[in-house]
Amino acid sequence: MTGKLRIAGRILRFAAQVALNVLDYFFTAAFAPGKSRRRARAAWLQRAARRHLKIFGCSADVAGPVPASGLLVSNHLSYLDILALAAIAPAVFVSKAEVRRWPLFGWLAALAGTVFVKRERRLSVGAVNGEIRGALADGALVVIFPEGTSSRGNGETVLPFRTSLLEPAVQNQPAISVAWLHYELADGDARDEVCYWGDHVFFPHVIRLLGRKSVRATIRFGQFQERIGDRKELARRLHAAVMELKTGVRF
Repeated sequence: MTGKLRIAGRILRFAAQVALNVLDYFFTAAFAPGKSRRRARAAWLQRAARRHLKIFGCSADVAGPVPASGLLVSNHLSYLDILALAAIAPAVFVSKAEVRRWPLFGWLAALAGTVFVKRERRLSVGAVNGEIRGALADGALVVIFPEGTSSRGNGETVLPFRTSLLEPAVQNQPAISVAWLHYELADGDARDEVCYWGDHVFFPHVIRLLGRKSVRATIRFGQFQERIGDRKELARRLHAAVMELKTGVRF
């Protein structure tokens, strides 16, 4: 199958899946009451993520203990990160506010209960940390990407972790897990065609990715046992823990 035919077929499948997702959301999450709504949205996102990963031809090698609750800290490479992690475990994601404006994906992210943060506004970060505390108190798994942006590193390098979203980890001492992601393409360079960074434009990037034969994700999980009361030190230790997953060192 040529790239153009593959893209056309996958776009049709994508549109059909979006319609199915909307119906699924309406019947399972839209009217879920109170505290159960967050869990219903996370479960809906998991089902939707699994369907859409198949359209991208994406499969995953998963290693380590998959968390069911608490805070999950991960490196960040692409919008596929959210689908890949959500497909493994129902979760609430924290994302930069710009994602809310992405075509279709932003709308789906909002339906899933994603917490959007404007990092340049301190009041926004404070409100987001309050939502993170609420989700953790409800027993949800909350995923944050402390690099603050996706990068071309493809897991080989991880940007320094920002501290702003780590306040609930310091104050509330939830269970913390870490994850490391890496991608490979069967017919291309994942650093440019999966990783979403720099001057990439969202929609053209998605179209190009839909033209690739298949994507292979490697996802490693680990438990973070330390309890640290300083955000800067916690950010440094978490960064080291993610990098240790890359090298396969147990901690």
